[in-house]
Amino acid sequence: MKIQRFLSFLATSVGAGLAAAFVILFFSSGFNEKQDLEITEAPSVPMTSQQGPFSYADAVARAAPSVVNIYTTKITTERVTPLFSDPFMQRFFGDSLTQTRKKQETSLGSGVIVDEKGYVLTNHHVIEGATEIRLVLASGQTLKAEIIGVDKETDLAVLKILDPNQNLPAISFARSTHLKVGDVVLAIGNPFGVGQTVTQGIISATGRSQLGINTFENFIQTDAAINPGNSGGALINAHGDIIGISTAIFSKTGGSHGIGFAIPADLARGVMQQLVETGHVVRGWLGIAGQDITPQLAAAYALQEDQGVLISGILENGPADRAGLEPGDIITRIDDTELTSAFEILNAVATKKPGTHVQIHGRRGSSPIELTAVIQERPSNPGLR
Repeated sequence: MKIQRFLSFLATSVGAGLAAAFVILFFSSGFNEKQDLEITEAPSVPMTSQQGPFSYADAVARAAPSVVNIYTTKITTERVTPLFSDPFMQRFFGDSLTQTRKKQETSLGSGVIVDEKGYVLTNHHVIEGATEIRLVLASGQTLKAEIIGVDKETDLAVLKILDPNQNLPAISFARSTHLKVGDVVLAIGNPFGVGQTVTQGIISATGRSQLGINTFENFIQTDAAINPGNSGGALINAHGDIIGISTAIFSKTGGSHGIGFAIPADLARGVMQQLVETGHVVRGWLGIAGQDITPQLAAAYALQEDQGVLISGILENGPADRAGLEPGDIITRIDDTELTSAFEILNAVATKKPGTHVQIHGRRGSSPIELTAVIQERPSNPGLR
């Protein structure tokens, strides 16, 4: 009886073992078939400082003391009541009813100390019309400033602190020509007057132009939050160097929608140096108005291609007029600069010093033209480019 039970136990054990072996072989075979997928896992790479810091506190600590809050006061004149402007009332009482009063308005913005002597860079629209300008340093100290010069066409202004502190922290400049889309940036300013604030984002685009904000545009676009009060503040890189001056936002509500614009540091520095040295900015000028060539214009003028700019207007006795250009001419190149838009003419000429001779290449009808023009200084109200 015991032998029979032993044989039964032995048979059961052997059967269970064979079944287990079959299951293992089955799943092992299935696993091997899935190896054909060849899924590749990314190698584990340790973080290094070149991949980005965990904190930007060092960059902020380096740049923030150079960013100031700007408070301006201006005196405006307004009518006491709209009733005095009513044509019916003026018909009977004339101008004797006209009453005005002075009104004091205040506004706020930001600025950047760019020199230990007390020079401050900001936006023109921040200090426009101001009768008094006060700067509040990061330390809380309040100082008065005066306007050294403004450039409306780039919306930049240079101020100077009247009683400069000997330890004014000047910011360091980075070359904005080295910027790349995706670089981390920080915006420092005084949004809505809440006090100095830092926001972080990336460079969304470079070379933004023809936005209708300024005459000369070459904006850095960023998604770092820029709000009213940030204007004139610093846009810095991850090392704490300034790469731009925060200037404008695209918004339907007045707040940040992640589309902000800054004037590149290289452009701002060039304008600043001229304002400090001469009080105004000298730019080249031809005295022409251009129009971009659309496919419709190309067809109308029987052009083989839409490259170039159509001259739509010329100032009498201006540089272009004396050079022999005529309305209807097509300009394709100025010196070595190929032209595809009227905006490119503006920039190509503005960088030339007055008195410079430039070669203008283009077409008049079906005939090529090559003329020499002498650049003049761009007037304050040019009318034509």
